[in-house]
Amino acid sequence: MLENHEGQHVPDVTFKVREGSNWKDVTTKDLFAGKNVAVFSLPGAFTPTCSGSHVPRFNDLAPIFKENGIDSIVCFSVNDTFVMNEWKKDQHADNITFVPDGNGEFTEKMGLLVDKNNLGFGKRSWRYSMIVRDSVIEKMFIEPQVDGDPFEVSDADTMLKFINPEAKTKDYVTIFTKEDCSFCNKAKALLHEHNMPYEEVKLGNSVTSRSLLAVSGSKTTPQVFIGGKLIGDSVALEAYFKNTTK
Repeated sequence: MLENHEGQHVPDVTFKVREGSNWKDVTTKDLFAGKNVAVFSLPGAFTPTCSGSHVPRFNDLAPIFKENGIDSIVCFSVNDTFVMNEWKKDQHADNITFVPDGNGEFTEKMGLLVDKNNLGFGKRSWRYSMIVRDSVIEKMFIEPQVDGDPFEVSDADTMLKFINPEAKTKDYVTIFTKEDCSFCNKAKALLHEHNMPYEEVKLGNSVTSRSLLAVSGSKTTPQVFIGGKLIGDSVALEAYFKNTTK
């Protein structure tokens, strides 16, 4: 039975973290004391749901969480610090603190350490998220205990809706670019100016101008998509912002 620890203090654990060429001890007190923290824990670094959905959305919504009183976002996984450090770099998740629960001590004390031997993973964390205020767990979102790797309630949007049902989120933004493109740089600057995080897809071996033509109807760069809708090039993006800020 998976345990819910709402109303209790987070377990007292010291994590072994590698920063550059140095080892550092990070405690749960360091992470949670005097802070409002959004936490999510998942089965493993570099795994599909964790990399494709769980981490990116928390990272994207970090500014909105901050606007709604959350001081930091912490990701736990039963992986070592070297793996977690590389995963953070791979995900470009600068808004998240990645914490290696390498021995599974924190996860076990949370009552959420599960057996993933069928996948060759050994002991791993069940997928969950929680809101922690000054080291006390206010709310937990624990995935249902069913076969597989359910991802229904521990997502960033569900947590944000609990914190503030009226919180306004931002659409996903993707921009297709190529090297040495001044118009691409202009479009990216506009997105930064309007505080809109984006995923950049550069034309190359795996994404060609034919691919771009297929999805946007044009071979020229940049091509910007907001919330699944094609906006177009840098001129179209500039017009989009003028119209939406009237």
